Amino acid sequence: MRILIFGAGAVGQSVGCMLAANGNTVDMIVRERFRDAIQSNGLSVTGIFGDYHAGPAQIGTHTSVDSLAEKKFDYVLITTKSYDTDIASSELLKLTDQSFKVVSMQNGCGNLEIAVKCFGSDRTLGARIITGFEIDSPGVIKITVTADDVHVGDYVESAISRSAADFADTLNRAGLPSVTTDYIQCDLLAKLLYNCALNPLGALLGVHYGALGDDSRTRDIMDRVIDEVYAVIGAMGAKTVWDTPDEYRSYFYGIQIPATYDHRPSMLQDLENGKKTEVDALTGYVSNMGKRHDIQTPVCDMLSSMVHFMERNFGNR
Repeated sequence: MRILIFGAGAVGQSVGCMLAANGNTVDMIVRERFRDAIQSNGLSVTGIFGDYHAGPAQIGTHTSVDSLAEKKFDYVLITTKSYDTDIASSELLKLTDQSFKVVSMQNGCGNLEIAVKCFGSDRTLGARIITGFEIDSPGVIKITVTADDVHVGDYVESAISRSAADFADTLNRAGLPSVTTDYIQCDLLAKLLYNCALNPLGALLGVHYGALGDDSRTRDIMDRVIDEVYAVIGAMGAKTVWDTPDEYRSYFYGIQIPATYDHRPSMLQDLENGKKTEVDALTGYVSNMGKRHDIQTPVCDMLSSMVHFMERNFGNR
């Protein structure tokens, strides 16, 4: 497969390394500091799925799409932060005379819709990832935890397409456990539940996921978030994997938190590094959808506001 990864941070570098190590042709759009390290040492991945290495000659590194006009790709993976999806999609439109499939492999909701608007539903796939990736140093990534396989599916609910099946198979052969789904939106909303309950609260309190599940007071907050997300999903006329909040809570506390117990929220890592967070695609998305459908979301509203405060003031603590 010929694959381009746009926005190669922790997820993009991990997936790119594993794909390249398995013989796929991989190009990456990366930041300057990552490009220099990858060109010198290649990419290395360690952790729960094993050890992988792709040498500098196995990875094409670029800082923009301008140098890729003559290349053809089978899949383009968008692995940017959610707030950069518009920019990524606009840049990829510069690659003309192409028939590649675009795969959103991102946190939060709203990203897939942006890609569909640019490339059409027949060329757009979503991939839901509930796995922890951490950059030890540029080009060196550790995969720390996972709560489930990667789920790959089409934007429109339908029979599983050949492109979704082929991409999931490519990830599997590269060492990243993956399955297909006939309706990726269900899985993305399921991940929204998980992320909204854990990520902002863990970031604000500076703790790993397990600590949130161990305390009755933080469990109460997470329960309220789950109720609000379910109310919004229902008002949107959408559906997710579990029919009721109580069904999800049983899975959340019994399976997901234990599987990712020691994981530190990516949002916490962003705050610690003085970066913008993805809160607007998580609890912020729930708040905005709540306003649109006249649903009250006071806990999601509060968490979003507090994270934005921390974004502006974390460096002054």
